[in-house]
Amino acid sequence: MSDVQTLSRDAVDVLRENDRGNYTVPTKGLYPFQWNWDSCLTALGLWHVDEDRAWREIETLFAHQWPDGMVPHIIFHVDDDGYFPGPSIWATGRPTPTSGITQPPVAGFAVRRLWDRARNHDVLSRRVKALLPKVAAWHRWFFANRDPQGEGLVALLHPWESGRDNSIDWDEAFERVPTEGIAPYIRRDTQHAAPAHRPTKDQYDRYLWLVEHFRGLGWDNAKLHDASPFQIVDPGFNAILLRSCTDLADLAEALGETAIAAENREFARRGLAGMESLWSSARGQYLCRDRTTGALVESASIGGLLAAFAAIPGGRARTIAATIETLAAKARFIVPSHNPDDPRFDARRYWRGPVWLIVNYMIADGLARAGAVATAERISASSLDLIRESGFAEYYDPTDGAPLGGGSFTWTAAMVLEILNPRTGA
Repeated sequence: MSDVQTLSRDAVDVLRENDRGNYTVPTKGLYPFQWNWDSCLTALGLWHVDEDRAWREIETLFAHQWPDGMVPHIIFHVDDDGYFPGPSIWATGRPTPTSGITQPPVAGFAVRRLWDRARNHDVLSRRVKALLPKVAAWHRWFFANRDPQGEGLVALLHPWESGRDNSIDWDEAFERVPTEGIAPYIRRDTQHAAPAHRPTKDQYDRYLWLVEHFRGLGWDNAKLHDASPFQIVDPGFNAILLRSCTDLADLAEALGETAIAAENREFARRGLAGMESLWSSARGQYLCRDRTTGALVESASIGGLLAAFAAIPGGRARTIAATIETLAAKARFIVPSHNPDDPRFDARRYWRGPVWLIVNYMIADGLARAGAVATAERISASSLDLIRESGFAEYYDPTDGAPLGGGSFTWTAAMVLEILNPRTGA
């Protein structure tokens, strides 16, 4: 059996291990429910195994969309006290319990990519047309609730929404979030993964304060933005949204949904113009902006490199590629989630240094589209080297490749199938 066949077989085994019928869990034990952007990216990997199953993954997620258009970041399909905070802490009042915040809106990209690969468009057109207005409603929700001044960029109100929970990008703004008055709690994540690889207790206290604060406001999305002491405009998050807007517009136009296409093209146009306000020539990448203070956050994290996923100007993408090449001289594996030269870099603690294959996949996709093919291929090759050395972990130490976090991780396996077996019409 060849190397590619072995890796593909092992990746499929991981997907099957974490399959729960109509949704996947990221990994058993540590994450026993359905996560939002995990599912959308996992669907791409599932396509290589079972096309119908790939579509069901996304359809299951959108079956739990809120009436206002938000798609929550966790769907609690089953009871499981092995995860905290569970449904009783969120208390969102949904028919099937969900969390009350969202996650990176990669669904538009995933749906477009699955459609482009479809083996029979006639069979799938009804399903896709049913998803289009749901994805469009989610995009509309973002700009209505997270961009109150109409600048074309949306803000995160909780670090968990970013998917990069404890990024160094949030440190300064996160200090404004209190820790007093939260209910006593027992973490579950550190029972499944080494505490040194996870966010700190101080960070967890602040995460929980925000959850309790938003819960006290009845999860009213019309109120949460202005009520949050944490408002961050993240280039990586916005790039995912803008790429999904563009991809949804292309797909909607192809299927005759002209109103959805026009609305999302306008979202993308305004957002890409707004992204320029986040560019740092000195850093060779985009930076976050603290909406509360109006200042850019001097933090050279992977979020500013992930901006390449959107249709940013070619010169910006080439500069990001050059920045990644400099990072490759500082780490054995790329792309580290923070610059190793920063004294705050931590090679093994969640999003403060480790490598994540899902971000590698999106950065490589964006760079390849922009013509920076050599750097994109280098990222993909480094990703596969990690798998060969350390298996299908949640994330990896960029200095020595050590596997970190959860094992047998679903979206890691999905990204391996994507890298090994590329097929796309996009």
